[in-house]
Amino acid sequence: MTTGRSGRTVRDLRRANRSAVLQQLYFGGPMSRQELGPATGLSSGSVSNVVGELVADGLLEEAGIVDSDGGRPRTLLRVAPGSAHMIGVDVGETRVRVELFDLTLTELARTELPLLPRGCYDVGPIVDHVKDGIAAVLAEAGVGTERLLGVGVGVPGIVDREAPGGAVVHGQTIGWDAVPLEELLRATKALPAEVPYIIDNGARTLGQAEMWFGAGRGARDAVVVLFGSGVGASLITDGSPDGGTTEGTPLEWGHLTVSVRGRRCRCGALGCLEAYTGAESLLARWAERGGTAGSAESMDEEEALSALLAADDAGDAVAREVLEETAEYLGAGLSDLINLFQPERILIGGWAGLMLGPRILPAVREHATRYSLRHPAGRVTIGLGSLGPDAVTVGAATLPLAAFFATGGRHATPEPRTEPPGWRKALDVRAGGATP
Repeated sequence: MTTGRSGRTVRDLRRANRSAVLQQLYFGGPMSRQELGPATGLSSGSVSNVVGELVADGLLEEAGIVDSDGGRPRTLLRVAPGSAHMIGVDVGETRVRVELFDLTLTELARTELPLLPRGCYDVGPIVDHVKDGIAAVLAEAGVGTERLLGVGVGVPGIVDREAPGGAVVHGQTIGWDAVPLEELLRATKALPAEVPYIIDNGARTLGQAEMWFGAGRGARDAVVVLFGSGVGASLITDGSPDGGTTEGTPLEWGHLTVSVRGRRCRCGALGCLEAYTGAESLLARWAERGGTAGSAESMDEEEALSALLAADDAGDAVAREVLEETAEYLGAGLSDLINLFQPERILIGGWAGLMLGPRILPAVREHATRYSLRHPAGRVTIGLGSLGPDAVTVGAATLPLAAFFATGGRHATPEPRTEPPGWRKALDVRAGGATP
């Protein structure tokens, strides 16, 4: 293989050129060959060769013809939607959501499987839900696995993707202690061995979705907050202003101490931000002060939060007090992110964030500004995510898509992993649904 002065091989250069053309068409919309050259920095000859390869691979297709100021009409090219598929999985707080997308992230099928009893995070049933959900969406859409780029999975907690046996999840708040989730999913044989599972923190997948397709587009430095039963965040630095393969860093922001010897958090510590701002804590505080509807056993958290908002609409002083307190704690928590990272933009997503946002966002902005240093507070905007409650699932689907771009539009196969002695034994825990 020929190697240049930079150490890059001809294969490396071809892959990079393919990736540049694919991403430009993906995020920039249909373009002609003549426009692709200046947009990607490639010569006309390189563009012609790459486009020819991608068309032959079925990844690009014609998207119409446009006039060219008196010259010959130019053919527009676009990414072919049906040339590949991705699956996104959101291991949420009340259910596992599985969605199948085409290459342009148009939803083809979806299913939701509840966690029963409510809030039960036993590993075995969740693995089974993912397996059943994959089978259900493929069957609903009538597609096979031959064009499946991979399955992205968003989960709560810290994900170690470098573990010897595959991605391992440390989810202290849900009772997961070094759960070998990738290996457990692979052991179900739901998919052929060449189809990868890519597992990451749910806040990071939310952040990537909003930066690629939502309210984060155009920002280079942002923080995206996942506000559900608990809270988390993803930090994006030096992102691409027009979308692209932006990398985010998940932050265990919900476990920042905001009150020494304060309320006990579900992680076991005292005074965490999540003990004051997560929906679970918000509803518990409402119930403690007499808001009995918020703790009704027949309600899930979304229904209970709707009841709290309805009580506020009806003039309930306790509901108003709890919401105001939550807004202040959330604003104070955001001020730490503002002072530490000085982002251009903060976006609040997650089902609870989207429900509460229209009600408390002005107060959150006010408190965040008051608790922050003036200079970073003056350059940040605080708003809501725009992709709705499916954003984590969409973001999870971007994980195999990003890997696809990185390989220049070629299907990547999982690298073989070395399993240490006793690792396989850890898989036995799923039989009883226990946490390893």
